[in-house]
Amino acid sequence: MIEKEIKSILYKIGENPNREGLIKTPQRVAKAYGEIMSGYNADMDKIFNGAFFKVNYKEMVIVKDIDFYSVCEHHMLPFMGKVHVAYMPKGLIVGLSKIPRIVEVFSKRLQIQERLTVQIADLLYKKLKPKGVGVIIEARHLCMTMRGVKNQTSTAVTSSMLGCFEKDPKIRSEFLSHIRK
Repeated sequence: MIEKEIKSILYKIGENPNREGLIKTPQRVAKAYGEIMSGYNADMDKIFNGAFFKVNYKEMVIVKDIDFYSVCEHHMLPFMGKVHVAYMPKGLIVGLSKIPRIVEVFSKRLQIQERLTVQIADLLYKKLKPKGVGVIIEARHLCMTMRGVKNQTSTAVTSSMLGCFEKDPKIRSEFLSHIRK
């Protein structure tokens, strides 16, 4: 189905989908979309895979500089950047590798940066029941750099602060200072 639509798009932009370089393009695009949009079918319980551990650890846990890419739902163009995630455990921690996996699943959907930020924070808050969660995303959007305003230098920054990250300025400040380093 996607192949047929891509072929139609090629015609509509004035290309010949039967020329040598484009003959397999519809199939390649369909395969790429399948990979890029694979987050819709993910089962979060399988992503976590039971990697929750009871630990008496009371300090902040941070995984920063998580690379991601996603596709903007408004123009279907990529945006990419870094995600920084922190939480304050309340007796339960999660395997560190699960945090980038969560980022990957949510980013492999048509997205807006604001929703992506909230989805990551909300899921961790729900599953870990921590004292708080903080998520910050810094991203560059191709819909701003290659079309429209064509601004090559802007970065969009979004945050979601839940629990103690929202209520306690010291905890928020500690998180921000760690990710600036």
